[in-house]
Amino acid sequence: MPTPRRAARPTLGLAPIAWTAIALYAAFLIYPVLRSLLLSFTDRNPLRADSSFVGLDNYRELFVDERLRTTLLFTVTVVVAVTLLANAFGLAFALLLNRQSMSYRVLRTLVFIPQVLSGVIVAFVWRSILTENGLLNAALQRMGLTNEPVSWLGSAQMATLSICGVVSWITIAFATVVYSASLRSVPPSLYEAARVDGAGAFRRFTHVTWPMIAPGTTITVVLCLITTFKLYDVIAVLTGGGPAKSTESTAFYLIQVAFTNNLFGYASAIAMLLLALTAGIAYLVTHLLRKREGRL
Repeated sequence: MPTPRRAARPTLGLAPIAWTAIALYAAFLIYPVLRSLLLSFTDRNPLRADSSFVGLDNYRELFVDERLRTTLLFTVTVVVAVTLLANAFGLAFALLLNRQSMSYRVLRTLVFIPQVLSGVIVAFVWRSILTENGLLNAALQRMGLTNEPVSWLGSAQMATLSICGVVSWITIAFATVVYSASLRSVPPSLYEAARVDGAGAFRRFTHVTWPMIAPGTTITVVLCLITTFKLYDVIAVLTGGGPAKSTESTAFYLIQVAFTNNLFGYASAIAMLLLALTAGIAYLVTHLLRKREGRL
């Protein structure tokens, strides 16, 4: 007699992994956002056992908070400066390191180091460099570029410039890696065809390289925007929001409101504003850059 065949067991495939990812996404992103949204309608204070519903009072406060407007202006300034600097220098370094030899591979690895370091560590290192007796002033004086030490963190303008420089130094590493990957995806045959047509280095860049790396530009610009909008750790270590609260980002101010003033309800409203602002600008920039990719 032929032996009966066993019924095939149903295979789960990747379903458990997918459900695990969804559960983690809900637990660590969706729930905190919804929880913060609910808190933004209350006067929650961790020093009190109870809290009451205040409706839209916290959101009305956003429109009359002068300090919040100052932090938003500073944040937008840093976001624009860092995004421009990171993309410009990241693309330049990627073009310089676009070689296949071992030495250039090592250089590309070294360039990426600032991105993998903690922002707190980077800020501590740069704070020691930017002090009046630090390495930067010593180098400038030795080269005869300045007669007296520059107070890099002592005034609002210089402190803002220093923060933009340090954050750009971190994000340039990421931009260089993305642009390096984008450059390696450009078919060499396009460059050969451009050379045959008599195109010089500049025309090859504008007509071949720049259009082909457009997706990399979109990724780098959007991620730089998102990362810089939530900037906190570098400012906390480098300037502490000073001098005279002139370098407070919106994220830094949010932390101050929540954990120094214990106003969790109002801090949640600021968080919702920052989330909406970041998401809206990121969506708009992504949409515009995607349309640019289609035109190129």
